[in-house]
Amino acid sequence: MAGSAIFRHLQAKGFDMRDVVVRTHKELDLTSQIAVRAFFEQEKPDQVYLAAAKVGGIHANNTYPAEFIYQNLMIETNVIHEAWQVGVQKLLFLGSSCIYPKQAPQPMNESALLTGPLESTNEPYAIAKIAGIKLCESYNRQYGTDYRSVMPTNLYGIGDNYHPQNSHVIPALIRRIHEAGINGASVVTIWGTGTPRREFLYSDDMAAACVHVMNLDQATYKACTTPMQGHLNIGSGEDITIKELALTIAKVIEYKGAIEFDPAKPDGTPRKLMDSSLLNNLGWQADVPLEKGLKLAYSDFLQNNTNFP
Repeated sequence: MAGSAIFRHLQAKGFDMRDVVVRTHKELDLTSQIAVRAFFEQEKPDQVYLAAAKVGGIHANNTYPAEFIYQNLMIETNVIHEAWQVGVQKLLFLGSSCIYPKQAPQPMNESALLTGPLESTNEPYAIAKIAGIKLCESYNRQYGTDYRSVMPTNLYGIGDNYHPQNSHVIPALIRRIHEAGINGASVVTIWGTGTPRREFLYSDDMAAACVHVMNLDQATYKACTTPMQGHLNIGSGEDITIKELALTIAKVIEYKGAIEFDPAKPDGTPRKLMDSSLLNNLGWQADVPLEKGLKLAYSDFLQNNTNFP
């Protein structure tokens, strides 16, 4: 979802797409050092957007912690190191808002990194993403590269993953509430209490932010980061409760049944709201309101069933 959104944004901006090199997961296994090395030696790109990752919601992170930490560490290590090996000077690494401590002051700014314990349900994934940030910082410090990191908040949009167990909260709710409506179910039950607050960003807004950050001159980027805090947050600046989110999705889908919650299931982090003021001050703002974005995502869901297992 993230990579394809960046591709669409470059295309919309008039970039010559003959100069854009992409690979799907089936075409290139980024966990294989041999495969990644061969790719970079062949293509020798000028810039790299590292959007690939093993991702999922609470259930997936809790069920497959070894896969989440191993695959993400391998992807980051292979791509960043092999990019450096062939002389790539400019790279953008996409992290996640889960890098911040569970009890970080809200909204979370970049300085909150490594100031407290992480949320246990997705700690392995968060550790891997923190390692990606530190890889970029370390190569910059030792080799003088210009490797940048951005931390998007919870993403949704075109090409999302609608797996019934392993997807993130928005695609999971879209699929469940849609199927409840189709099957005539009178109730949809959702994990947790419904009280945690989350921030969401439409994927095309994220893509615009990534390209904006990549195109900043090096002096401007360095002026708002430090060698040991070289990342920027990307968020919408607004959050809502999971209950409010579920009701909004039900409204978009026109589901008439009840929404209930199961407090015996985990809530995850109580609140995750990003402080994106650094990036906002550099000229980027989110553009797509949540309800509009949900309508676009639902339309894509109805047209595209290929993401189903």
